Parts: sequence; structure tokens; C-alpha cells
Amino acid sequence: MTIDRRTLIGSSALALLAGALPARVVGRPTVPRTAPNLFVGTGGDGHTYPGPTLPFGMVQLGPDTDVERWATCSGYHHGDGSIMGFSHTHLSGTGIGDMLDVLVVPTTGPVQLLPGPLDNPDAGYRQRYANEAAEPGSYRVHLESGVAAELTTTERTGWHRYTFPRGAGHVLIDLSHLVHDTSDSAPLIDDATLAIDADGTITGGRRVFRWAKGRRIHFALHCSRRPDRVTFYADGDTEQPAGTQRIAGKRLKMVLHWTDAGAAPIVLRCGISGVDVAGARANLAAEARDWDFDRVLRTARQRWAEALGAVQVTGGSADQRTIMASALYHAQLAPTLFSDVDGRYVGLDGQIHTAPRGGAAYSSWSLWDTYRALHPLLTLIAPERTKSLIDDLIRQTQQSPFGPLVWPLQGKETGTMIGWHGVVPLAEAQAKGIPADYAAAWPATARRSFDVTAPDKDNSLGRDLYDRLGYVPADAVFESVSRTQEYAYDDWASSHLARTAGAGAAADRLLKRSGNWRNVIDRETGFARPRFTDGSWWTPYDPIQLGHMPKPWWRDYTEANGWQATFLNQHDIYGRIAHVGGDAAFAAKLDAFFSAPSTLPRNAPPDISGMLGQYAHGNEPDQHAAYLYAYAGQPWKTQAMVRRLCAEMYRNAPDGIIGNDDCGQMSAWFVFSALGFYPVDPVEAAYVFGAPLFDHATVRVGAGRTLTIEAPGNRADTPYVTAVTWNGKPWTRSWIDHRTLSAGGTLRFTMSATPNRDFGAARADRPPSFGHSA
Repeated sequence: MTIDRRTLIGSSALALLAGALPARVVGRPTVPRTAPNLFVGTGGDGHTYPGPTLPFGMVQLGPDTDVERWATCSGYHHGDGSIMGFSHTHLSGTGIGDMLDVLVVPTTGPVQLLPGPLDNPDAGYRQRYANEAAEPGSYRVHLESGVAAELTTTERTGWHRYTFPRGAGHVLIDLSHLVHDTSDSAPLIDDATLAIDADGTITGGRRVFRWAKGRRIHFALHCSRRPDRVTFYADGDTEQPAGTQRIAGKRLKMVLHWTDAGAAPIVLRCGISGVDVAGARANLAAEARDWDFDRVLRTARQRWAEALGAVQVTGGSADQRTIMASALYHAQLAPTLFSDVDGRYVGLDGQIHTAPRGGAAYSSWSLWDTYRALHPLLTLIAPERTKSLIDDLIRQTQQSPFGPLVWPLQGKETGTMIGWHGVVPLAEAQAKGIPADYAAAWPATARRSFDVTAPDKDNSLGRDLYDRLGYVPADAVFESVSRTQEYAYDDWASSHLARTAGAGAAADRLLKRSGNWRNVIDRETGFARPRFTDGSWWTPYDPIQLGHMPKPWWRDYTEANGWQATFLNQHDIYGRIAHVGGDAAFAAKLDAFFSAPSTLPRNAPPDISGMLGQYAHGNEPDQHAAYLYAYAGQPWKTQAMVRRLCAEMYRNAPDGIIGNDDCGQMSAWFVFSALGFYPVDPVEAAYVFGAPLFDHATVRVGAGRTLTIEAPGNRADTPYVTAVTWNGKPWTRSWIDHRTLSAGGTLRFTMSATPNRDFGAARADRPPSFGHSA
């Protein structure tokens, strides 16, 4: 899809580029029915990027427009008027920035070593641009220097093809480029090298202290045409003497010069590795055996056509079909590959490990977000990939000094967010029949669950108090209410792992402790409420507020307020309903949640977005809340609300994701909900029905198995499900289990403009929770 983000073609330099791209790459790729729009989420606060990668690939090559704003956590933001260059690693949809390794800047004219400010591109090497286009596996753009840039990738290598205008041109490699952090007084890069070998191979690496403190990245790069001259620049941008072949320092750059850069296209091939330069060289040698850019591009398109073919839909609007394809694309970007072709990777213990033959290691595990829908989606549509991910989760859980994974990034456990949600995809996959050595993860899980002397990060503060008091007290630990509930959910997941490992007593203890959520739900008000060490509640209580202290860093909820945390619980939902007075009271509380004024306190973080009442769809804590009506016997309210959220929270536009996509979680929510069901509690291995968005969908659910979803005559004004059949037989329940769904078959919904309040209302037809029915 070609998007001209700035009407720049009128400028003289860019006007010359209207036909500059070789005709052989202008054609559309073969993709399933509706192509995704890779610019969805690149505006607003979606924090996605439009550059090429392969499904779960190590290299995420793409343009960077800025590094100094929260809006550019991915390095890119739709609407910025200039491109700094093309770097080889990006994060998709995260709320914290990092990566942007090995920036490559093709340009002409005098060498400039600094990018200059966003509001004055002429002050540095930034370039205005036009005719920007992105599709799965491909990105291309016209730069104001006259360079036509095309990008594609293999799993571990980034490929660039630059068509220069006639005359001199150069390529800057900026190894100092990264997401800025002005609050950090320490150097963000403390060790870097750049070198050129006798055969022309350019190598280097750096150690970065941004988000993942101390992570290392290495690269090896080949040029299809050897430069006529190479200049190095060390710290302070000091040009090194002619003939220099290697430099070391902190902020390093080099420039490759061609006297007649436009004589023929220049192709660059760049391999990366988290282990060492030898690994980058090996990755490059294995995945870049020739200079055929178009072959690599075709392969990338084919890989994406296969991945996107997992779900195909008809019906709905053209925009809805594009949103669906775009969401499916974004749901297959992370976790990202982190092991080299020889299997080596940096473990969370800082040591070099080797994945077993046929296995792989991964990075970018945004588990606080992705355990909810992203991993369940992959378990359904890509069980083979899930098997690889689960095996890696088990290995890295064993290797990490912190036990179950939290938010690892390139060999470093950032510990970002709360809980130890790495146990959830493990327990979920086990419940859904993915074969793996789950017992091997139990010793590390047991330490995290019970041993208060085990190495700790902020994510697991207050575990001792949680165990002793039954909750995390608000006067002792920040974000105490959310911690209590999320620790309880991790206990629920961990109890399954304990049972598998034969640790029955520990499983029973965890199962009992998973009920600690009760101790922060005030029966009198029905809200999740801060509670102090002496057992008293915060008064006067205001569910709009984020906590009992004015200081924003000491909140009682994690990226939420009292309203949103009230519906955080995903397991033991029937216990939750009973705790606040039964079905009617619980449903009324949900009604109030979705209809309350969308007021937020002044110190609310930007993550709380996409407000509908006090429900915040743009953040994860209660993205399952619309489905909770089904547990109270009112699934028709779920159907109406899910349809509304699909319509209002997603658009076929750069700002079409209402909050951070968070490595595909927001996108996975849409894929599930548009199909007509959602995993409220992934460990329960059940899906609660909502309202399908399309007339027809086919879902690949494993080798040779297809799930067909039908909703004939489905329209925008028919959000209600009046009847369901499975393989032609009546289905009275408001849910379906994973074993049944993943076997393949036909799920048929009868849709209506008016609700059937009897469907799914009987207790026997309500979804299971906490291992039992209503």
C-alpha cells in the first residue's frame, strides 16, 4: 500500500524521483485476499513501525524518524517529516524504547555526522521523503538526496538496495544512534568498535545501556560495490587518519564514499548477532549467499503470505478486512528470534548457550501484555511456533537468576511490569496439549513463588507480605492492589506447573494462595481498593484515582485506577461474582464500568487510553472485561460491547490502534474478537463467545485442520448471537473449549439485531472458571 505522508513531490529533488524505483519491485506481492496496512499503529500511540521483517525475525529493518519522544518508542512516527536513516532492530508497539541498532544513511552532498533536530532537517543528515510504501517483507521510499531506498530481510540479515542519482554519494553508518534518555547520566553506550577487513567486510558492535542495561549487538556488513574511500569518526566525531581500519570508543561512525554512486544500484547485506561478530559473520554467510535482492524480497513475501494465510475472512467492510490483516501481521512480529544460525544466544545469566538442534531462542517477551491474547492466538493458529517458544521459555526460565520470565530483551531481564507472567504461557500451552518438559521449569518457578531470598526485581516486590498477610499492603509496596491480583493469577498458573512436576503440596498451596485477590476487593464498595498493613482500607476512597499518595511513582495500581483494577481478575470469576453479591450485582458493576464518566486524574499515565466509560481498551489490565457478562448469564451484553469495541477502538489509519500495540497484544485482541471468541483465562483452555465481525472466516489450526466460522448475513446492525451450531448440531453454551475448537470444524453463529437473552444464560451453559463451572 503506497502512502504519501507528505506532499513533498513538488520539491525539485523529490520530483526527480517519481519514477526512480526499478519497475521490477513496483508490483504488488501475492498476499491472502486483503493485504495488511503496515502503517496502522505508526501514528497516535500505537508505537509500531512499517519496516520489513520476517515472522518473528531477528532483524526488523526500517526507517527511523525520531529518538527523543515517547511517541517514537519504535523509532518511527507517522507524520514526522524526515527520516534519519534505516536501522536493523525495532520494538513493535512497546511503551519503552530501545534497539535501533546499526543505522545506515544513504545520501549525497557534504558529509554530515549528526541528524539534526526534527524541526530542522537541513541542520543534519535527516532527509525529507516521499512515495513511502510498505508491505510485508518490503519497504521503499524516495529521499530528498535523490536516493531511492528499498529494504527487505531474511531472518538474521537486513538487505538494502540504494539507487543513487549520477555523481558522488555516500553511506553513513552511525553506531551512536539509539533512543535517547536524557534522565540517565551514565553513558548509554560504553563500548563500541568499528572495523573494515581486507576483503571489505565491515564489522562492529556496541554495548548499550538504555532499557535492557548492558545488552550487546554485533554486525557484519557487505557492500555489492566496494567503496572508493572509507573514513572513520571516533568519539567527538573526530575524523581518523587516512588508512584507519579499526576504531574503538563509545560513539562511533564511518562513511563509505563512492565517486559515482549512481553508476549502478548499491546493495548492502547486514547480518546481526547478540553473541559476537563471528556470529554476525556466520549469519550473513548463511543467509546472504548471493546479491539477488529480488530473490530475497520474493522469499520474504512468500513467508508472509503463508503466515497471513492462517486466517482469512470475507464480509465486513473493506476497512475491517484490512484491519484484520494488519492485526494478524502485527501479531506475528514478536517474540523475536535471538539465536544465531549455529544456535548460540546470550542467556539471561549472561552466559553463551546453544539451543538444541531444531530449536531457537527468542527475545522481546512482553509477557505482562502478551500472555492475555497474543500467546493464546499463536497456540491456536501456529502450534508449531508455540512449541518452539515454549521450549525456549522453559530453557530461559532455568537460566535466569530471576526464574520465570518477565520482560527479557536481548539477553537482559528488564523486570518491567509486575508479576512473573512467563508461567502463564507455559501453563496455557500445557493445558492445550503442546508437548514440552514443563516440569523442568518448576524449580525456578518454586523459588520465585516461595523463596523471598531469591534474586528480585521490582516486578516481584512484596512477595513475602503477599504470602504472610494474603495481600501486598499499600503502605509498604507501590502498585500493591494490582500486584496482589496479578501475583494471584501467576499462582493459579504456577499451580498447574507444580502439579505436573509432582509437587502436590506446593500446587495446593499455590491454588489456595491464588485466592488472595479477595483481600483487595472491598465487599462494601465492590471495588479493588488499597489496603494497609493493619488491615484497614484507604479512605476516603475514590476509584478514579491511581492511589492514596500524591506522588505519581507511588501508585496503588499498575497503569490503571480503581475502576480498571476492579475487573483485573481472570480466574476464579465465580468466586469474584459471589464475593460482591451475585450475578445481578456483578453485571450492574460492569454496566457502571462501561458507562461511567471517562474521567482520569491528572497524574494518569498515557498508557490508560481508549476510554469507554472507565474501561480503557488501550491498555491491558481489563481487556477481557467485556467478556465477563457471560459469566453472569448475560452474554448478549458481551456481544454488543465487543462489537462496539471492534468498531470504535480500531481503524484503518496510522492512529488506528487506540494504545500501544505491545508486541501484538492489542492486535491479537482484535483477531480473536473479530472471529467471535476470546480466551478470558488462557490457562482455562476455553474461549468465551462474543460477536463475530465477518460473514465467513477460515482459520488454520494445525497441520491439515481448519476451523470455519460462519455468520451468514452478518451486518453492523446485527451484533447479537441468537443461536450457535458446531458441525451442524445445536450448541447452547456461551463458550467452547480449546480441544474442540482446535480439532477443526464449523462454528456457525446466527446473528440478529435484537438479543436472545436466553442463549447462554443457564448456569450449565456459562464458561468454566477456576477449573469448574458456574
